[in-house]
Amino acid sequence: MDMSEAEKETDNQDIVEEFESGETPGSGADYEPEQAKDALETEESAVEEEELGPLEAALRDAAMWREVALRSKAELENFRKRTARERSDAARYANIDLLETLLPVLDNFEFGLQAAKAEEGSSIYLGMQMVLKQIRDFLSGQGVEVIDAVGQTFDPKLHNAVAQEASDEVPEGTVVSQVRKGYRMHERLLRPASVNVSTGPAVADVAVADAELAEGEAQPS
Repeated sequence: MDMSEAEKETDNQDIVEEFESGETPGSGADYEPEQAKDALETEESAVEEEELGPLEAALRDAAMWREVALRSKAELENFRKRTARERSDAARYANIDLLETLLPVLDNFEFGLQAAKAEEGSSIYLGMQMVLKQIRDFLSGQGVEVIDAVGQTFDPKLHNAVAQEASDEVPEGTVVSQVRKGYRMHERLLRPASVNVSTGPAVADVAVADAELAEGEAQPS
């Protein structure tokens, strides 16, 4: 049965509306612009391969996949090195929490030993010395060492300044005395050393020195 003129006119109007709305005729609401983009890229790639020829296209693909393989190999090697380093650090610092907890106990033991120094020849004092040596040997075996403080230039990465004091003998910015020992394990800081830092000569001494210098300069030669 032939379509009536009214039906043909209606179909033609639908096609015009589809083109004006950006839809492909016959695709309906399921049409997606990305599909057309992918199809266009595929067509352009096919045209490019035809222009290059089979051999040139194969060589291009081989170079591309070689670059991908080299990049993947480098990423895998970096991953292996990073994993090995993390595993080594985990084993190296496995006891760090235990050692940090042990440090205050060591402090109190050393204070007790200082208090018992009056009985230096007693068996109790000698026994405490032996125990202290065992503790220090254990810490040394774990890679723990005491941080140098007295006489060293103040370093905020290793020292914790608790006070300042004038000193005629110790230069300004240098550690005069140590209040509490500091420790580090390999490259990691366990606890900074608590120290007193020199401010240099006292103000009165500086004033006297300046006055003497001025008096000496005023005297005729």
